[in-house]
Amino acid sequence: MQELIQNLSDTIRKAGAERRQLRIRGGGSKDFYGLALIGDVLDTRAYSGVVDYEPTELVITARAGTPLDEIETTLAAGGQMLAFEPPHFGEATLGGCIAAGFSGPRRAAMGSARDFVLGVRMVNGLGEDLRFGGQVMKNVAGYDLSRLMAGSFGTLGLITEVSLKVLPVPEEERTLRFDLAEAAAVESMNKWAAKPLSISATCHVAENLYVRLSGASPAVTATQKKIGGEPVADGPAFWRSIREQSHEFFRQAPALWRFSIRSTAAPLGLGAQLTEWNGSLRWVAADLDPTKAFESAHKAGGHATLFRNGNKRHGIQQFNAGLLAIHKKLKRALDPHGILGPGRIHADF
Repeated sequence: MQELIQNLSDTIRKAGAERRQLRIRGGGSKDFYGLALIGDVLDTRAYSGVVDYEPTELVITARAGTPLDEIETTLAAGGQMLAFEPPHFGEATLGGCIAAGFSGPRRAAMGSARDFVLGVRMVNGLGEDLRFGGQVMKNVAGYDLSRLMAGSFGTLGLITEVSLKVLPVPEEERTLRFDLAEAAAVESMNKWAAKPLSISATCHVAENLYVRLSGASPAVTATQKKIGGEPVADGPAFWRSIREQSHEFFRQAPALWRFSIRSTAAPLGLGAQLTEWNGSLRWVAADLDPTKAFESAHKAGGHATLFRNGNKRHGIQQFNAGLLAIHKKLKRALDPHGILGPGRIHADF
């Protein structure tokens, strides 16, 4: 496997010398996302396999090209899971999962993909094989560049290995449904979030609020008694449809906007909407004017992202001057020749 690392490093080093652009790609399940797909494909799938996994340590280390299905199957055999519940959107790899940084329905209760990254091995834009972070949960090895790789979409370097914190699968899970309008659902989600309840996910769509309870059976039962609700027969299938965006709401969307805003913000009123994460994540299925979308998000205390737009390429989100300057400095430090994924998340880098 070290030979594969050397080949990847040599490829990037040669591309830098030739000023030839590269596009890092695993399963290609996130190719729909971003402004542009530029450069020769650098495929990571040959560098695959679990490097180290000991369930008692609650840490797994695996190579970037490892299928996400394989990671989850390995963890399930040990009674554990990726607690940030990442979407696959197809044949996802571990490297692509972290490079995208997407998190699923459990994010509000357990944390984001970035929160579970303990360490990475990566090749930067100069072809240097680097390691950051570690393989233990208590780690103070300097600046946490490993977590910076989450959400970078291969523009800062090629992730080759990742160490992730994992958690036990809950003893029991139940899904409840409430007949509630959007404003009342947002109010209820925020009220419950402030209490010590066994809630692991919330979703409001089509005048229905869905709540997933997770944990020890007595705690799940106690929470259900406190909040009420009607049991849902196949809760896992519902949450899978939300995570993978196969639910009817997503399938019929002409364009899909992602609003990350204050959880208590009033309904946006911009079109058909699905709300997650106790109200802080709101998906809007509408072909919105970008200026209007960005202004609405700003007023609600957050930002908007054009997540999908049919078969059209699209910009990810609006960057203010300060944030753009930080992104450019990081890009210059890790990819000084600008050869990795140019234009993926912004036209200027």
